[in-house]
Amino acid sequence: MLFAIAWAYGVTGLFAAVDPRAAHWRPDAGTAVAALTLTVNLLLMRAIDDVRDLDYDRRLYPDRPLASGAVRTGDLVTLYTAGSAGLLILNARTPTAPAILAAQLGYAVLVLGVHRWLHWPSGDNLILSLLVSFPAQLLLHAYLYAGYLDTTTLGPDRNGVLAIVIVVLASVHLELAKKITRTPRPGERTYVDVFGLAGTTAIAVVAPALSTGLLLVSVVRSGWAWVPLAVVPLALPALAAWRFRRTEARRWSALAPALYLLLTFVGYCALGLRR
Repeated sequence: MLFAIAWAYGVTGLFAAVDPRAAHWRPDAGTAVAALTLTVNLLLMRAIDDVRDLDYDRRLYPDRPLASGAVRTGDLVTLYTAGSAGLLILNARTPTAPAILAAQLGYAVLVLGVHRWLHWPSGDNLILSLLVSFPAQLLLHAYLYAGYLDTTTLGPDRNGVLAIVIVVLASVHLELAKKITRTPRPGERTYVDVFGLAGTTAIAVVAPALSTGLLLVSVVRSGWAWVPLAVVPLALPALAAWRFRRTEARRWSALAPALYLLLTFVGYCALGLRR
């Protein structure tokens, strides 16, 4: 819930922060609706992922609800159907939001259907699985952008694309860093098997640095006083990388990537409020 709320307020603030046309942006009832929408939506995406990863979870995480039998696939289907209907009703007042949400929710079901019936892509192919899942995340960013445009009565422009690139690069750190390990368990899915330990670590550090650099290009137009809000979150990946290398820990800090993204979202919101 905390992550979903921070995502909604943070990324909406980011759209305002990089948009020179925006003036006096403030969160409103629409932002609160977006936060609730993302909270429910992420729960639904977790249900989809649990069904997709059922065989994997039975091997490595047998205590997860679906793998342990605490819930059934039919329960998750009911949850997904009811949750999707509720989200579309909740967002009915915004012209484009229901269409974007319907596309995102429908795409997730399509990916699940292809995976179950054609067994594609294999969950062990992390890069292909990530690319196949990425449009769902992209559509959620588009949903937030549609809400921002509705609130500000502005039209879309290239700064919206810039904001999405910034946040996607930031999220790459979380995706990779949480799976960095020196000694993967048998059958464990980790990007270390794809890029190697050094390569995965490098990408996990460079991606947020690039994200921060792009954000700085926009922030400095409003004065250097706002630079710390963009730069401070970068300290977490840097410290985690230093700790991982210096202590030769078996795994990357499990908490640091999530805290980095949460702090980044808070910074985005603060930068948007400065307008």
